[in-house]
Amino acid sequence: MNHQGVSEIFFEETYSVPPEQTAQALFSRLPHGSDYAERLIECLATGYLVAVVESICIREMQRHVDAATEVVVGRTILLEHKGPIPPGSSLKLRGWVEHLGERSATFCVQASDDHEVVCESAVTLVAAQRTVIESRIAAKVEALVQTTDRQPKQAATAEAFPEAEATE
Repeated sequence: MNHQGVSEIFFEETYSVPPEQTAQALFSRLPHGSDYAERLIECLATGYLVAVVESICIREMQRHVDAATEVVVGRTILLEHKGPIPPGSSLKLRGWVEHLGERSATFCVQASDDHEVVCESAVTLVAAQRTVIESRIAAKVEALVQTTDRQPKQAATAEAFPEAEATE
């Protein structure tokens, strides 16, 4: 990870909210949400807002890692969805790196529509070793293939991304 490059990240951009990203549209596709989806409001689902914010931060950080050996993964997202965002709205997103760790970066991101600030968030991403993540995924896939009877073990939080432990 290029620390100097990551430390200088700042972005401003616009995102147009499509109608298929509303809470109704999202929850109607989920087995446990389809019964009540029609009672939800026609506004951007918080899950999609998280994805939009995270995807922009990942894109920006990827410009400063070695894609052959590193992969940018999400570690922590703290997001306050402060106001409704109807489809067709234009969001203005501003973000910058506020904290830099050994292999991580924490972004502050603010999103506004034409009326108010609708989101404030902090996104921590890790530049993980690609081979480590790929081998962990392969081991989990292999375990799924071998047996469906066994319950997966719960990983402790620190075990999720061990290479990120020393980032703070």
